[in-house]
Amino acid sequence: MNEKGSILNQHTTRQQPAALALALLAACAGPALAAGDNALVAAIAGAPATAAPAPDAADAAEPAPQAEVAASAEPIVGALQTVLVTTRRRVESAQSVPTPMTVLGDDALEGSRIYRVQDLQQLLPSTTVNYVHARQLSFAVRGLGNNPASDGLEGSVGIYLDNVYLARPGMAAFDALDVQQLELLRGPQGTLFGKNTTAGVLNIATKKPTFTPERSAELSGGRFGYAQGKLVLSGPITETLAGRLSAYKTHDDGYITNLYNGDKVQGGDRQGVRGQLLYEPGREFSLRVIADYNEEQSNNGTLVFYSAGPSGRAIAQAQLVGATPVLDPRQRAVNLDSGSSVTVHQGGVSVEANWTFADDAKLTAISAWRRWNFVPHNDDGLPVPVTLNVGASANHKQFTQELRWATPSGRAFESVIGAYYYYQELANDSFTVNGPLADVYNGNPAGAWANIVSSAPGQLRVNSYALFGQSTWHATDKLDLTAGVRVSYEDKWARVVRYAPTGGAAVSGAALAARNARYGAFESGNLGLTQDSPTALLSAGYKASSEVLWYASLSHGEKSGGINLAVPGAGGVASMLVGTERANALELGVKSTLLDNRLQLNGNLFATIVHGYQSNAYDPISRSSYLTNAGDVRTRGIEVEAVATPVRGLTLRANGSFNDASYLSYSNAPCPPERSGTFCDLSGRNALVNAPRWIANLGVQYARAVAAGLQVYANANYAYRGATYGTLDASEYSKIPAYSVSNVSFGVRSTRGAAWDVSLWLKNAFDKHYYTSMWNSGFGSYNAVIGTPRTAGITGRYEF
Repeated sequence: MNEKGSILNQHTTRQQPAALALALLAACAGPALAAGDNALVAAIAGAPATAAPAPDAADAAEPAPQAEVAASAEPIVGALQTVLVTTRRRVESAQSVPTPMTVLGDDALEGSRIYRVQDLQQLLPSTTVNYVHARQLSFAVRGLGNNPASDGLEGSVGIYLDNVYLARPGMAAFDALDVQQLELLRGPQGTLFGKNTTAGVLNIATKKPTFTPERSAELSGGRFGYAQGKLVLSGPITETLAGRLSAYKTHDDGYITNLYNGDKVQGGDRQGVRGQLLYEPGREFSLRVIADYNEEQSNNGTLVFYSAGPSGRAIAQAQLVGATPVLDPRQRAVNLDSGSSVTVHQGGVSVEANWTFADDAKLTAISAWRRWNFVPHNDDGLPVPVTLNVGASANHKQFTQELRWATPSGRAFESVIGAYYYYQELANDSFTVNGPLADVYNGNPAGAWANIVSSAPGQLRVNSYALFGQSTWHATDKLDLTAGVRVSYEDKWARVVRYAPTGGAAVSGAALAARNARYGAFESGNLGLTQDSPTALLSAGYKASSEVLWYASLSHGEKSGGINLAVPGAGGVASMLVGTERANALELGVKSTLLDNRLQLNGNLFATIVHGYQSNAYDPISRSSYLTNAGDVRTRGIEVEAVATPVRGLTLRANGSFNDASYLSYSNAPCPPERSGTFCDLSGRNALVNAPRWIANLGVQYARAVAAGLQVYANANYAYRGATYGTLDASEYSKIPAYSVSNVSFGVRSTRGAAWDVSLWLKNAFDKHYYTSMWNSGFGSYNAVIGTPRTAGITGRYEF
């Protein structure tokens, strides 16, 4: 059967099952929706699978695990076009996959001017990105996964780039370059993906080399000194070999003013290059080789002062050294004598080989090596020399190898089995360079910390092995039953040393005791974790009609524990070990295509219980962040997604989610500064970090031909996020207020002859002041990351 033809020509003949499905979802949500605390909920109708045509037959035969979507030849369409994905390692419509997933194509990303992973939460449902800079970045789904700066631990949400697992979330913190499509899968994953995860997967696919010439250049400029250039060259080298080269360079001055010298901060320079070769002698074999390199020199990581907490002591201590921080974060200003900056270098090589045999069985082998190097410079937040530099550098290397066998499609049983190996080496250095005022500011005996230099290097090695498999039984023409299992074995070794401090005056007595308590020599010895982590899936999909799919699934996911690569506080060496995170998830949902293929309407109910939730905590004594198991967590809620083309040229997208995220049990949580005690009980509270109850995203795309070969278009999107706690201590002083952000763009492009495109765009059109993440600071205070203010710009693109 020609899959392209069969899917694209589906039309709705029975719409009542979908209506019943959505009614059931609303009924099951019950009080959650009835008690909705904002009017946006009435307008929420879910996120789209990006409209795009199916690939040609050659692409459909290819077993590449990433989604493949060909470029649209005609940008004005009257009905939704099918998105093909290979999430289950087979080419199929996203609407036929019985799991919650959202797909975004390059048109949605470009139209919204979304080119960095930290901005994806403006388009994706149930998604939170916690970002300060490349090392302190985490990707959370349904409130699970907020564990940034985790050198000794992988994320709860797996990020894949062209089938290669990125162990550090910060490895994705570069400008999106040549992206074809990305998919967000929610819930535990691992029975088909290389690395096991408990909260979800972000799957990014870039464009392949083409056997027809493709060349384009793009230039952008805008407010705050923003400038970006992109170049793409693709085409045949021989009849069986094609190549692709893409490069970018981005600069922006930043949008925060440093009153100390008048400079702009929270900007910098990023650049990267990506080269590919694709060898296709026939449908029986293909080989894709990718090499990329990216670097960043920026002053990202600049935090603004948010709150002094209940005591206000942080302000009082600053006044002792003759300094006053900028107290109003709405000024978008700081006062720093040395400032903050980061340097990032990363790159890698991957090789993917695919064999298709006579019976249509497929073998895939993916080998990849990557390196990521991060060096920070962090200020103390004051214009006087208290702490001159503090932070942690990281040098990460990884190698992955995956082998996968897929049985022929179209049989009663379809199976995928595979093996996966992951190796990691990481070296970091937690360092502090104090200035002459360190003791006065911190209330120490004279000479205790002043002018001290401390270095605490750590080492980590990880070997991870896994066998996985998943089978689908097409029990009837309407009913599919799927079962999957994965067994992972991981061996982790680590060692942390802190050398005796250097510099400073010779001291004794109370000053020496204070120095040793904070910066004294430390040796962890050899630390090890050896764990088995099973993952399992049971799901059923029932086609009530050719346009309506009901599904249900039960899944179990485990992510192994980790090791904190930092000198521990009062908890000692035992606190350096982080336990396993285990998740059990239930999904009930429906996917439907209605109104003569002009509306996709999907919805699902979810409930997940996580034992040993891994999260980021703050030690006020050592004033450092560390990872911990934050008790048992439950998330439950509803997600709705929709995409519609009511008239020719107009596409409407929307998604929304309600998430009731709470601690089932967490009796030893860190106390907020407004409460006395070492530990506080958060059991039963909706207090997860950066887990808003309500998320809504709305988008509009419109294109219209105004003359022969000429088209005008407009894009707009609106993103809303409810209020949430910003830190693990659930302090009322660290709450992130609800906010919304709107982006718009208008443009004109040619559709005949020489292809060109010029657009004007506006990000954060209403100049909303908002915060994306919150961080603990000294003396019970809090610092924040503020969102980008209104930015206007222009982009020109030319294909030659």
